[in-house]
Amino acid sequence: MVKVCIVIINYNNWADTIECLESVLRNNYANYQIVMVDNNSSNRSMDHIKAWAEGKSNMDPNPDNPLASLSYPSVQKPVPYVYYARDEAEKGGDPEKEKDLEKAVGSNNTITTQYPLVFIQTGSNLGFAGGNNVGIKYAIRRDADYILLLNNDTVVERSFLSELLYTGKQVDKVAVLGSVIADYQTGLTVFTNSKIDRKLKAEIRLDYLNSHKRWWETERVSGASMMIKADYLVKHSLFLDESLFLYCEEIDLCTRAKKCGLKVAMVRNSKVYHKESASIGGPLSPIAVYYSLRSRILLARKLLNLRDRVVFWLLFTGARIIRMLEWLVKGNRPLLRASWLAIRDGLKGKSGKGLL
Repeated sequence: MVKVCIVIINYNNWADTIECLESVLRNNYANYQIVMVDNNSSNRSMDHIKAWAEGKSNMDPNPDNPLASLSYPSVQKPVPYVYYARDEAEKGGDPEKEKDLEKAVGSNNTITTQYPLVFIQTGSNLGFAGGNNVGIKYAIRRDADYILLLNNDTVVERSFLSELLYTGKQVDKVAVLGSVIADYQTGLTVFTNSKIDRKLKAEIRLDYLNSHKRWWETERVSGASMMIKADYLVKHSLFLDESLFLYCEEIDLCTRAKKCGLKVAMVRNSKVYHKESASIGGPLSPIAVYYSLRSRILLARKLLNLRDRVVFWLLFTGARIIRMLEWLVKGNRPLLRASWLAIRDGLKGKSGKGLL
């Protein structure tokens, strides 16, 4: 039975992370381990998450939430865990210590993995890309067959992982597999397929909403739930690009995988419910606007030849002028400023963590 490491990044959003953990611990595939990476949260997130694992606190479900059954009632506590600093984790942690904490797979509302949780403190905010790469390095050292990157503001259906793995075993040369994404609030499907347009914007399409196919190829998966085959990751260096820091990492990763002759696939019956951009204030927060724009400019510099870069700038500039005029009319100074800084920093090639 292949082993999967599920990497979840937390940054000042411990309540969503706990709900996500409760959900994942119910999934119906047993040979997995959760690796929760904290990006140096400033709100004592690790203390809250440790207290939850130790059974000292629980999150009460919202009775009006139709997805409550995916995360509640709470799994039995305590949930065994180990805690590593970044340098320890990237070396593979302490296998003997983890072995001592392994337990029998449970049933009902008990945890469904024999492995302890792995908590990693990075010591600084490394962004989505950097935080995930820490978890990926740990997973590789521990001989994971697949590495699943899962957003902390998600809850999952019980079969989400087993369905990804089934397709991974059946399809030749598939390196990246993605879940179908539904909106957490409404339950409506919001992602089944994606094209990458000439502005390097991921155009979300619902072409396969009524498809009977079990899987289909796509240009990119959703970063909310994407699984990478470890052998391909190592062979082709498919780590996330830390220069992007936040946003567009999955576009870059999937593009690089396809250039290596590998496949990128969506899996129909793997379903994840997502609270979009919950940890940064939503998709139209200044942080979201800044990084999404800057990352697309950095991608253009990295991925496009001269001719395609000219087309990118013509289309990108026109779209930006229209949107910034709209924000000017509405008096939305924070988003105007975020847009301007993103364009400036992207043109300068500024990467990593930006200053808003």
